[in-house]
Amino acid sequence: MKLPRLLAALLLVNLASSPTMSQTLQDPQLWLEDVQGERALAWVRERNAQSEKLLQAQPGFEALRSSLREVLDSREQIPYVSRRGEWLYNFWRDADNPRGLWRRTTLAEYRKARPAWETVIDVDALGKAEGENWVWAGATCLGPEYRRCLVSLSRGGADAHVVREFDTVARRFVEGGFALPEAKSSVDWVDADQVLVATDFGPGSLTDSGYPRVVKRWQRGQKLAEAVTVFEGQAKDVAAYASVDTTPGWERTVVGRSIDFYNSKSFLLQGQLLVPIAKPDDAQLAFRRDRVFIELRSDWKAGGQTWPRGSLLVADATAYLKGERRFTALFTPTATRSLAGYALARDTVLLDVLDNVASRVEEWREVDGRWQRREAKAPYPGTLSVSALYDPLLKDDPLGEAYLLNAADFLSPDSLQLGRTGSDERELLKSRPSFFDATGMRVEQRFAKSRDGTHVPYFVIWPKGAKADGSNPTLLYGYGGFEVSMTPFYSGAVGRAWTGRGGVYVLANIRGGGEFGPGWHQAAVKAGKQKSYDDFAAVAEDLIETKVTQPAHLGIQGGSNGGLLVGAVMVQRPELFNAVVCQVPLLDMQRYSKLLAGASWMAEYGDPDVAAEWAWIGKYSPYQNVKAGVKMPRVLFTTSTRDDRVHPGHARKMAARMIGQGHDVLYWENIEGGHGGAADNGQRAQMMALEYTFLWLQLGRAR
Repeated sequence: MKLPRLLAALLLVNLASSPTMSQTLQDPQLWLEDVQGERALAWVRERNAQSEKLLQAQPGFEALRSSLREVLDSREQIPYVSRRGEWLYNFWRDADNPRGLWRRTTLAEYRKARPAWETVIDVDALGKAEGENWVWAGATCLGPEYRRCLVSLSRGGADAHVVREFDTVARRFVEGGFALPEAKSSVDWVDADQVLVATDFGPGSLTDSGYPRVVKRWQRGQKLAEAVTVFEGQAKDVAAYASVDTTPGWERTVVGRSIDFYNSKSFLLQGQLLVPIAKPDDAQLAFRRDRVFIELRSDWKAGGQTWPRGSLLVADATAYLKGERRFTALFTPTATRSLAGYALARDTVLLDVLDNVASRVEEWREVDGRWQRREAKAPYPGTLSVSALYDPLLKDDPLGEAYLLNAADFLSPDSLQLGRTGSDERELLKSRPSFFDATGMRVEQRFAKSRDGTHVPYFVIWPKGAKADGSNPTLLYGYGGFEVSMTPFYSGAVGRAWTGRGGVYVLANIRGGGEFGPGWHQAAVKAGKQKSYDDFAAVAEDLIETKVTQPAHLGIQGGSNGGLLVGAVMVQRPELFNAVVCQVPLLDMQRYSKLLAGASWMAEYGDPDVAAEWAWIGKYSPYQNVKAGVKMPRVLFTTSTRDDRVHPGHARKMAARMIGQGHDVLYWENIEGGHGGAADNGQRAQMMALEYTFLWLQLGRAR
């Protein structure tokens, strides 16, 4: 099983020494952590009204919101699909379906300009009929028929969701079928009458991070309380997990512990027996028929040699489970090349390789016992993503060597192509429209020198006619965490709201991300986290030094871990910026591990309750370090009441503290929306219009 990277990437007093419990209790803003508290929500509504009154009164606000909504609701967007047997499934939102349609079509229809879609679930209609604020959260279907699906629905966009069994032929929920109450559950089919489920089974069944600790086998018709435990993790783990592979002849069930965000221990479940799967704890392991694939995050001595971190290894699965360590390396990293991901066709491994933060595709196939490499011709530079269409549950699958390739860059809309391994001939299936006029725009890749001498790449997207004269309104975006890479992308929203109106857009590839493999990430975790902030500040300094802009016209934006990034850099280097958009952020790093899913991120940041680790966390934690009497850039905090991943209390408390210190702060909280900040396109357009209006207000007038 290949574990999701992101469990599927994510105090008031200014102290000179480690915090004590009494100091924590002195925080006068703790009441804002009461998510649904009447007093806290009254504060939220008051701040929302103030921010909306100011920003919605700015010239062009309504036109901008309408323009952004037009992009989000466009019926010309690419309907991305996932294959289940003979069907291609898609989840679709537009103006008429704000909560969305789960629908399907055939490949023959999908090839058409206007496919005929069959609606399976209308989420808007379902929510109206049931009096619920449903948001789609995905489905797990039982192959090879894919008639029965376990559908997940979230209230308001939260991570927690209900699970209900659905019949895709009858197009109705199964009466008396499998159903789970609201929780952060995971579930997988064993067969038509039993599932493996990890959910909230009551006291003691969750980890400290709020995810399931226990996996049970649940039989059809059995009460959930009667399900039999097959595996248990530990309270300090992030979560327990289970995955069932029903490939004929290669049936395997894997269970395990996500010890932290990057380390796991896996076991084969054979009847009642748990057989450990030997691997480095931080390696990702996946089975496919007779092969095992291992992606390394640290160097590994095995089979008589050392395999470097960032490598992808393949071996015979049966021999590997018996202890043999004979590997072929399908990918080995270099200083500029890293593995962004891979997909498995029937007989071919498709690699997505980052080469100086631009994508290439490689094909690997075993011929006569030897693996052979072929580089596929594909658009470059830009971002490619490849997904295999092969269904291992189907005998003689005609799409066994077919794949979908999506290509995009900053100025070229996404195109979705159908290809087959061994050939560079591809069929253009779909393409996004151009949402803005890119004529005269240009893109550069530059490098800034960070404090320790590391060269940090970043992209500059220049609007038409812009010159390096220091006068350009410039928006710098970054993330820098959890090995997530910031690669080129096409955004109709950015084009319409920013670059198309004369703004320079900058995307930073700072350490903490995965642009150059695990080492690029690991350099900026725990005690090294400050390097992310140094890198981001170095990009800002380079933009100023090269006269792309100047502090009066420079703004920064980031969300989640990126919200922590911009919060920390804002506090450390306020003289560099005139605007900060801080979205669904972590900010109180003394209490983050006690709030919602925060404990699951201690492998990234460290444990603030350990004095030695707080010694470095406390130096950058924005909430503890922001001070009165310092000239700060104006900041807009945005978050969501229904975000049950990053607690909205981070943004609330930071805003309240800064307001109390006399800083100029705007705050806007969507009452629903989850960690994405919005539950539908209308909410998203409103949020984005507020953010871009704020940026133009602070950094300069749009053309």
